Amino acid sequence: MPLNPAFAGRVYPATAPYRIGREKIREFAEAIGDTSDERTAPPTFAIALTLRAEVAVVSDPELGLDMTRLLHRDQRFDHRRPIRDGDELTVTVTVAEVGRVGDTDVVTLNSALHTVAGEHVCTTTSTLIAQSDD
Repeated sequence: MPLNPAFAGRVYPATAPYRIGREKIREFAEAIGDTSDERTAPPTFAIALTLRAEVAVVSDPELGLDMTRLLHRDQRFDHRRPIRDGDELTVTVTVAEVGRVGDTDVVTLNSALHTVAGEHVCTTTSTLIAQSDD
């Protein structure tokens, strides 16, 4: 089944706020070998928040993405400022692109992280691919 092109441009509601804590920052930093200050998250920490929101999008059966063949092709981070201990952040996912290259489905998602006060902290861009059986 081909991807549903009507998903391009779709914006999903913001997630519930997630409070950033030192312990979560420390655990993430330790997992990737970062020894920085545990009050400021490593730049890739944003994936810990965006991944949940993005999974909800790509697992929507109406999109038509085969989750059994899903690969993460590319990930980018555009930070306005570091994520810090005490931040309360929400994630809003926008489906930037839905397409096909050869027999491979391609979905690009932009996930914007904002504080509950509305400050834009970071935008991540995830490009996901899945080989189709069509």
